[in-house]
Amino acid sequence: MRMIKLTGFIGSAGIAVALASTTLYANMPGHKTVIPVSQKMGAPGFDETVRPVFERAIPNIPGKSLIAVEVIYPPGGKSAPHFHTKSAFIYAHVLSGAIRSQVDGEPAKVYQVGEGFYENPGSHHRVSENSSATEPASLLAVFITDPTDTLTIPQQQ
Repeated sequence: MRMIKLTGFIGSAGIAVALASTTLYANMPGHKTVIPVSQKMGAPGFDETVRPVFERAIPNIPGKSLIAVEVIYPPGGKSAPHFHTKSAFIYAHVLSGAIRSQVDGEPAKVYQVGEGFYENPGSHHRVSENSSATEPASLLAVFITDPTDTLTIPQQQ
């Protein structure tokens, strides 16, 4: 069983986890799971909260893990542009509100509750944000990845 260490504080009524240092680590030798890029870097104006949901080695795919996180955006919230590791295939599913996303050179699209999208290994996630300025939004991001890889890599300015 993996132990998850969160650095930060618990938000209102203990429901949301707002990460002060915004780094999520799995306590396993060589593991480099780091989330989220925008807050980890202290980028101003980026205010997503990332909550770990599930992490497990995939027994019939040696060297791969399934990692799921919930990304929660306040009204108008967004993530900084970033890349994902070249080992990670990602599926994102909108849980609440509406999420605007743009991956690689594709046009930006708004996804509603129940809709999802994927990102191929090494994709450039140019836009990930709440499409509403008045309502919160959230998504479940599921990664199939090498367990020693960093999940998000900042876009260099």
